[in-house]
Amino acid sequence: MVGNFHHDFDDVAVVSIEACEAPNVVTSAEIDQMLAPYYKRVGTGPGLLQKLAGIQERRQWPADVSFIDASVMAGERAISAAGVSPERIGFLTNTSVCRDRLEPSSAVSAHHRLGLPAQCINYDISNACLGFVNGMHLAGTLLEAGQIDYALIIDGEGTREIQQNTIDRLLDENSTMDDLFSNFASLTLGSGSAAMIMGRYSENPGSHRLVSCEFRSATEHHELCVGSLDGMRTDAKALLRAGTELGKIGWDEADKDNWGDMDRYIFHQVSRVHTAAMIDILEIDAQRVPLTFPTFGNIGPAALPFTLAREASTLDPGDRVLCVGVGSGLNVAFLELAW
Repeated sequence: MVGNFHHDFDDVAVVSIEACEAPNVVTSAEIDQMLAPYYKRVGTGPGLLQKLAGIQERRQWPADVSFIDASVMAGERAISAAGVSPERIGFLTNTSVCRDRLEPSSAVSAHHRLGLPAQCINYDISNACLGFVNGMHLAGTLLEAGQIDYALIIDGEGTREIQQNTIDRLLDENSTMDDLFSNFASLTLGSGSAAMIMGRYSENPGSHRLVSCEFRSATEHHELCVGSLDGMRTDAKALLRAGTELGKIGWDEADKDNWGDMDRYIFHQVSRVHTAAMIDILEIDAQRVPLTFPTFGNIGPAALPFTLAREASTLDPGDRVLCVGVGSGLNVAFLELAW
C-alpha cells in the first residue's frame, strides 16, 4: 500500500525481554515544590503534572550511572534470561535517545562491556521514541535473512540533566506561563532501561513469535517536538492531535479488524491524556492497556519494552499482543506478537 509499510515475519521471536528500574524516586510533588517560586510569580498553582499528565512520580539514576551503564545492565539481564551465549549474538543496537557523546556510538561501549564477539555488528539506532521498535524490525529482517542467530537490542534513558535544566529555566525571572507549557514534556520524562534478545522461533522453545509490523510517517510534523539534554520544546496540543490522527491512519490501513480484540496492547507510555486519546481513537478496551507512566513517567524509547517486560509474567501462551508507538517526527508503529 502506498505510504504504508507492512512486514510479515515467518520465523522470528522474542527470546527474552528485561527491564531495569532506576532506583531514585522523584515525585511530582517534589518538582512542584522546587517550582513554587515560579508558580507564585506567574500566578498558577501546583498539580499539573499529576492532574493533567497523570504522573505521580518518575525515577532517576544515581549521578554516577551513565546512559550506557543503564543499557548494559538491561543487556546483561536479557542475555542471562535468554540463556544464550554472548558468542552467538550477531547484532547489537543501542536505541537510546539519551547519549553521553556524539561519537563513537554507545553501542561500541556496550559491545565491549557485554563481551560480544568481534563478528557482532554493532551500532546505534535513533528515531525518537520508536528507536527500540525500529531495532526489533531490523533484527527480525537480519534473522529472516539468515545473517545472524541472535540479536540484542538495548536502551537506557536518564532524566536528571534535562529536568534540572528545565526547572532552572522556569525559575529564571524572565520565564512566563507559556514557558511551562512548551517545556511541560521535559517534566514528564522518566529514567529506566530495557533490553531484548531476539532469535528464531523454531530454535527457541518458549519464545514469543513476532508476527508482523506496520509503519507510517507524517514528517510534515517534524518540528512539533524538538528535544536535547538541555530541554524539550513541544507544541503539546498539536502533537497530541497529529499523533493520534497518524495512529488512526496506520490502524485503518492495516488489519484493524484483526487487531480489535488483542489480549494486550502495549503502548509507548507518555501521559494520561495521550494514552486516553489513543485508546479512544482506536476504540480498544482500556482494561487491556497496562500503564507504567503514573509511577515511571515517559521513559522514551525504553517505555514500550519496559512496559512489555513488566507485563510479561501476566501473559499466557497464545495471547496476542500489539505494541503501539508514536515517535516525534512523526512516525507510528504497530508490532504484533504471539505470546
